[in-house]
Amino acid sequence: MVFVISYGVPVLLIVGKIAFLFLLALALLDYIVLFAGKNKINASRQMAERFSNGDENKVFLAVSNKYPFAVHVDLVDEVPFQFQMRNFSLSFLLGGSADKSIIYNIRPTQRGEYVFYNINLFVKSPLRLMTKRVTIEAKRSIKVFPSFFQLRRYELKAHSSNLAEAGNKKMRKLGQSLEFEQIKEYVTGDDIRTINWKATARKGQMMVNNFTDEKSQHVYCFIDKSRVMKMPFEGMTLLDYAINASVILSRVALIKQDRAGLVTFAEKIGTFLPAERKAGQMNTILTTLYDQQTNFGEGDMEKLYALVKTRISQRGLVVLFTNFESMSGLQRQLPYIRAIARIHLVLVVFFENTEIKTLTDTDVRDIEGLYIKTIAEKYIHEKKLIAKELQQHGILTILTTPERLTVDSVNKYLELKARQAI
Repeated sequence: MVFVISYGVPVLLIVGKIAFLFLLALALLDYIVLFAGKNKINASRQMAERFSNGDENKVFLAVSNKYPFAVHVDLVDEVPFQFQMRNFSLSFLLGGSADKSIIYNIRPTQRGEYVFYNINLFVKSPLRLMTKRVTIEAKRSIKVFPSFFQLRRYELKAHSSNLAEAGNKKMRKLGQSLEFEQIKEYVTGDDIRTINWKATARKGQMMVNNFTDEKSQHVYCFIDKSRVMKMPFEGMTLLDYAINASVILSRVALIKQDRAGLVTFAEKIGTFLPAERKAGQMNTILTTLYDQQTNFGEGDMEKLYALVKTRISQRGLVVLFTNFESMSGLQRQLPYIRAIARIHLVLVVFFENTEIKTLTDTDVRDIEGLYIKTIAEKYIHEKKLIAKELQQHGILTILTTPERLTVDSVNKYLELKARQAI
């Protein structure tokens, strides 16, 4: 500006030259101050070994400044491409010979492997005439597992649930499942059908087997991986919500001394994990569900019924996570669901379409709006008819939104457990 003005006021030309030389001197000084010496500023990243899908996960950044003066820092962390955070940066002022800790949260919406890359620091001195870029190698892979942050939240509910106050009535259990406890001497009144003849021969006196009621029930989560579970909701597919709910339901079942199992299926059976109550069962379930993906195939419940018939012999609770978009879709699968329900207690969990539900609450202003609202109400009504059709065949049903899936599934299991319906 001084040079431009000097065209009309020639006296200012010398002032402009002096100011320009002064600017060059400051820029040179700024360059020497910033670029002299190495490792004057450093940063590191710390985070958990694995992330929880659908939850806020913390990432810790530590930045240290070894310059004797305060610097202005623009930090760009190269987060995994799955987040699509193309403008992610943090700006802050860091004092001389000072350290700073930064925490930010990220929410993954799909399971799998995520890769964090380098940390980039753009450093400016108080003069702010030069910018020094410092790239720190910090590549690290993180696995995103089904939501395990919610496990602690539901553990307390599982330990403290008292559903008897809600008026739930215990059901009379048909049949009897007995578990061997010990061999003892025969006393008057013992059932002679329980005599252990081998122990009697060895002992030289009458010995009988003693049994107790089996308290550990089988709880299986059947997860549909077909095209109906591909629908997205808040960045996550219905399959992701079903997997998160299955993890928490399995954990609650193990706390309740039941045995948790898992089956995934689509056009063919994917994974079969027998119901167990061993120490590492929860970790096995998490590892199994880590890389489960849906596709655009059609679910084959006939193969699912064949698996149940041949591989799951003891009666238990089967929680089927699936989705029905129409009554015709239900009619194709209903015979197999009914066949499974004759062997086990079946709970079918499927989803409301919240986007369509919002259309029914909008005000109608024209014929097109009236048409859209009418179709939306018809769709919601058909979902309710599907639930009613299942209930008429004696099949327990939960029609819920994806965000309430876990809560409703766990509450229903606790209710059935309290009523001794399993």
